[in-house]
Amino acid sequence: MPDSTRGPLGVAVVGYSFMGKAHSHAWRNVGAFFPDVPPVRQQVLVGRDDGAVKEAAGRYGWAETTTDWRNVVARDDIDVVDVCTPGNSHAEIAIAALEAGKHVLVEKPLANTVAEAERMVAVATAAAERGQRSMVGFNYRRVPALALARQLVADGRVGEVREVRAAYLQDWLTDDAAPMTWRLRRETAGSGALGDLGAHVVDQVRFLLGDDVTSASGHLRTFVPTRSGEGGPEQVTVDDAAWATLTTAGGAVVSFEVSRMAAGRKNGLTIEVYGSTGSLAFDLERLNELHVDGRRVLVTDADHPYVEAWWPPGHVLGWDSTFVAQAADFLGAIGTETDPAPSFADGLAVQRVLSAIEESSSYVGTRVELPLPATKED
Repeated sequence: MPDSTRGPLGVAVVGYSFMGKAHSHAWRNVGAFFPDVPPVRQQVLVGRDDGAVKEAAGRYGWAETTTDWRNVVARDDIDVVDVCTPGNSHAEIAIAALEAGKHVLVEKPLANTVAEAERMVAVATAAAERGQRSMVGFNYRRVPALALARQLVADGRVGEVREVRAAYLQDWLTDDAAPMTWRLRRETAGSGALGDLGAHVVDQVRFLLGDDVTSASGHLRTFVPTRSGEGGPEQVTVDDAAWATLTTAGGAVVSFEVSRMAAGRKNGLTIEVYGSTGSLAFDLERLNELHVDGRRVLVTDADHPYVEAWWPPGHVLGWDSTFVAQAADFLGAIGTETDPAPSFADGLAVQRVLSAIEESSSYVGTRVELPLPATKED
């Protein structure tokens, strides 16, 4: 296992684009805002394009670059491997890194299929016995308002949760002329809006309620079946939007909607929780606010989750802050030798729900039952 006594933990990030940039920002700043976690060394940024990854590394603060992730996971000076690549490579890189003795953080969704996620959980479980930590990157758990919402639900502030409305809407594919990308190919992305956005929605339902999804009835739709690729028109093989009704073990009913075709919505994750004695509402585009029984609460006081590390009360945080807090939580778990959350098992649970929604859509909305996750006693 990595030797954390020799100095700062050597970090390698695999991927330098959108998520690679967000994670690089987190590794660069985590020590400044969370000084009590183990220190890190930004050692290697990995990417397929040598010129592009070198340019990115210079901007993001990395000591060196490479195009060979296999060499990186074998290096003795690398303690943490952070996987920010398309979903089709998550399992291969994460498993290799865990088997090489590294701590591993993987961007959501954990994998492209349930089978891949199951293999990752098995390897991560064995690695945990050797002291290695693994976590999946559901960064919205680190939004102070959502962390506060979880506390309020757990404390019984809304009573018995009966209904949840959750939607994640974006508009970047609304234009039929928008070009083909890896996110629109099943072989690289696994699914479309369902996995990209729906993974966050399902994780938030599980996180906020502290409950498991037990059934799903869903529908998927691809509105634009072909997009312009490098060689001409190319078939879109994933969904543009997805809808579902979920039920939880505790009896709550969840209305689920995700879309990358919702004109006018840039990054609109909205969640409403209705219980027997109260309600909560959140909108990511106003991420410093939580509405409790219709009353606006500005979640920027020092006693709110994560906020003490940042600015004086009323000085709002941004989307990027969630990645810094995520890195801090992961490093804190490494330093205290405890299990971080969300775990690979949490990622697998999300993947099973997404798979159930897709299966239901294939059979025209048939409800698909999900088994409850095994407990440690099982």
